[in-house]
Amino acid sequence: MALPMTSEDLLGPRLVTPSLPEGLDTPAVVIDLDVLEANIEAMAQAMAARGVALRPHFKTPKMIEVARRQLAAGSSGLTCATVGEAEVLADAGVNDVFIAYPVWPSGARALRLRALCDRIDLKVGVDSAAAAQALARAVARPVRVLVEIDCGDRRTGVPPEHAGVIAAAAADAGLTVQGVFTHGGQGYAPGERSRQAAEEEVAALQRAAAALQACGLPAGTVSAGSTPTAVLSARGVVTEERPGTYVFGDRQQVVIGSCRPQDIAAVIASTVVSTAVSGQFVLDAGAKTIGKDRPPWLPGHGAIPAYPQAVISRVSDHHAVCEVPDGARRPRVGEVVAVVPNHICPVVNLATEVVVARRGQQITRWTVDARAHNT
Repeated sequence: MALPMTSEDLLGPRLVTPSLPEGLDTPAVVIDLDVLEANIEAMAQAMAARGVALRPHFKTPKMIEVARRQLAAGSSGLTCATVGEAEVLADAGVNDVFIAYPVWPSGARALRLRALCDRIDLKVGVDSAAAAQALARAVARPVRVLVEIDCGDRRTGVPPEHAGVIAAAAADAGLTVQGVFTHGGQGYAPGERSRQAAEEEVAALQRAAAALQACGLPAGTVSAGSTPTAVLSARGVVTEERPGTYVFGDRQQVVIGSCRPQDIAAVIASTVVSTAVSGQFVLDAGAKTIGKDRPPWLPGHGAIPAYPQAVISRVSDHHAVCEVPDGARRPRVGEVVAVVPNHICPVVNLATEVVVARRGQQITRWTVDARAHNT
């Protein structure tokens, strides 16, 4: 049976093989600090050149050390997905936070939201009148909200023309309407899909902002967000972008074209633990390290730059089975290889700390401060 396409077949240019620090206990997430800092600076400059604010998504790095670097590079504030992530940022002294999620403020979450409003400049996403009313009851003050718009991803958010109805309900409930936001998640595909998604983001936000203005409400913030579309949609009515994955990059982003092979700042160091079965080798970085994300257009569960013909064909908790075609070289038992994950966000959330390196030398470790803060 023929093997599926390899990363080499799909990506064309071979992924860069990073220099890993010696003596690592594997599996371990390794961050190249030079690449990370270059990625942060490049996105900051791209947004500044377009006159658009940058509010990076904290759900990708989940580390205060990364957030501090993003803010130092000029980010206007930070985005997060959960109340727990916002609490971590608040504890670290970050004052300007947007929860870009239609939060339902029930039980303890309502009390936590109220406490956050006392501590920081908090903004929250809403996409229903019921959620807006519940939020107003929970916080008992005019917290700022942005109405979420569906621009084609079909996940959360209302049609652009309905934005005014939700915004009016939020204002009637006593909330302060800040504007509108969307996420071009449909841009996560190869080819021209990211460009099309960016067009859809801009068009949807333009209609949504007009809907707010027709109701006599401001659309001071018009926020788009996704790494594949960030640079492409930073124009027109858009005042803010919320990319997250750009700080580290991953295999998906290289395939999509939103980062280059040399922009990968995070890899997983993994040891070859078995070559007993012909035509394959097994790594110690299983599903509990590299995750299980595998879009239908991407073969395998990650890429191994040093062995580009290998396909990570299946993962279990602590095993990654890598198939190699006849005649292709494979690593020896005990060899440590770098794995570029398909999707870096869940990888970071699975780690308690990361190794930070420069030019192949470990310089420190960072705690994943918001690990598992999913509520």
